[in-house]
Amino acid sequence: MKFNFEDLQVYQKSLDLVDIVYEVSKQFPKEEIYGLTSQFRRAAVSISLNIAEGSGGTKKEFLKFLRTASNSLKECIVCITVAQRQNFISTKDHDDLRKKLIEISKMISGLRNYLLKE
Repeated sequence: MKFNFEDLQVYQKSLDLVDIVYEVSKQFPKEEIYGLTSQFRRAAVSISLNIAEGSGGTKKEFLKFLRTASNSLKECIVCITVAQRQNFISTKDHDDLRKKLIEISKMISGLRNYLLKE
């Protein structure tokens, strides 16, 4: 059995992002395990969780959860900025993550616009 949200491309992309965030954050200093590492991972996972949770409710509920997913995505932007400024990640990793986050942000916006037109 498969849930409907599992077929959403934005959900699949958000899971891909989680994989990358976990991999990249492994290189953060050990003293950041309860700080930036934890925050970054929770924010990334929150995007997927909110897409999944919102998909089963009403259109109004889904829109609310998509807004929350978008806010978590913005947290990830701050996390990659801090990580780069602290030299935890390279400029290339920062730029690659930023591109993925922008892509997911556009997909969330597109889904929200689609739901608003329904």
